[in-house]
Amino acid sequence: MKNILLLATGGTIASVPSEEGLTPKLTADELTSYITIENQPYRLDSQILMNIDSTNMQPEHWREIAEAIYQNYDNYDGFVVTHGTDTMAYTAAALSYMLQNGSKPIVLTGSQVPIGFEKTDAKKNIRDALLFACENVGGVFVVFDGRVILGTRAVKMRTKSYDAFESINHPYIAYIHNNRIDYQYELEPTHGKLQFDSSLCPDVFLLKLHPGTKPEIFDYIRHLYRGVIIESFGSGGVPFQGRNLLPKIKELIDDGMAVVITTQCLEEGEDLTLYEVGRKVAQNTVILSGDMNTEAIVPKLMWALGKTMNLLEIKTIMETPVANDITPKQEESWDA
Repeated sequence: MKNILLLATGGTIASVPSEEGLTPKLTADELTSYITIENQPYRLDSQILMNIDSTNMQPEHWREIAEAIYQNYDNYDGFVVTHGTDTMAYTAAALSYMLQNGSKPIVLTGSQVPIGFEKTDAKKNIRDALLFACENVGGVFVVFDGRVILGTRAVKMRTKSYDAFESINHPYIAYIHNNRIDYQYELEPTHGKLQFDSSLCPDVFLLKLHPGTKPEIFDYIRHLYRGVIIESFGSGGVPFQGRNLLPKIKELIDDGMAVVITTQCLEEGEDLTLYEVGRKVAQNTVILSGDMNTEAIVPKLMWALGKTMNLLEIKTIMETPVANDITPKQEESWDA
């Protein structure tokens, strides 16, 4: 019999109708009252941490969730965090960095339809999450619509459909159907003690390039943030003709700002060595993101900036995969 702790944070799953639309109101006990636990392999405790729409989730909330798990870690065999879907992927990634080397499952789930509605996906998702929280695996995972996704690889793809999340650039960990877990990916066992590090610097800006982006935008960014993530084109190209962005990016780096280059393409990641438009920006000692998704890059950069102001140390942290964001080797670039 496993001991599981459910931590509620709000979201659609806990929402009820109001005059201003759906709003999170249900307590943790009210959530679990919808779940039948007879003949299940766990004993369930629940606790509410916050009751917010995940649109309002902030890095400070990530720290609160991580601290709650850490403080209760020795008393439970697994953890389930109910969460709104809109920013669940960011939270899952953030927890993956703040809680490393764990030997117990930390599972995030939620729903597209409130648990009190007739046609809800909430009950299935919670049941699946609780089932996976009983497994003898370590790490942070998103369980949604019968899919188990590594915490740093989840991306919300759909706003209404039950299959809201997909695993990007990484195999699904498992599928869950009729209380059966069918593993698709063998997880490496973890050893040692849970490492808890909740240092975060939220001063990170995300810029999505488009044809016509003005170089002067970086003058505003440098006064407000310590790091910037640039969603560039294709394999990582940054314009250097017409509106040339490269001098301003170099100025940011010279001023001590961490600059991460990623791609707007969801799959296969960046490769700045392939084209001239990538090689020119790579010469400015930018931070490479490989095939990480943006939802993981944002909290990882906040986590890195929370530790140091040294750009080389930040670059090392960002480009070194931790146990929970294993980066598959990119395919070699094709030759001309």
